[in-house]
Amino acid sequence: MAQLADSEVFRAFATYAVIVLVKMMAMSLVTAYYRLTRKVFINPEDAAAHSKGGDPKKYIRTDQDVERVRRCHLNDIENLIPFLGVGLLYALSNPELSAALLHFRIFTASRLLHTVAYLTPLPQPSRALTFVAGYLVTLSMAFFTMRSLLYL
Repeated sequence: MAQLADSEVFRAFATYAVIVLVKMMAMSLVTAYYRLTRKVFINPEDAAAHSKGGDPKKYIRTDQDVERVRRCHLNDIENLIPFLGVGLLYALSNPELSAALLHFRIFTASRLLHTVAYLTPLPQPSRALTFVAGYLVTLSMAFFTMRSLLYL
């Protein structure tokens, strides 16, 4: 563990991993905000708690804005899990610090910009480009990790 803590690449990975994880966690709060402000719930007990004596069934529905936030959050989950796994293995494969920082920074920026593009919403292809950038970074790290393993 001490070797990992001394590794600049691992510390960089950990820093950017925490940034994107906190951003993903924030999406839960954004979803809750949208649900509460629009009185849109999926569970009967939540609808009943917020119906103030009215018919709770009218609050069990979908809303376009709530669904947009949920899809953005799901997209984060789909992309962060591979980044965390591949990024950890990449960080452990002893890459050059400058290359590792480039990978981690591009991925982090792409996810932050993806959220802005998704929630604003910005016209396409802005969201698609930010998604592809992050996806390609993860593939690049996977490639370099596999290459380093094959040349041990």
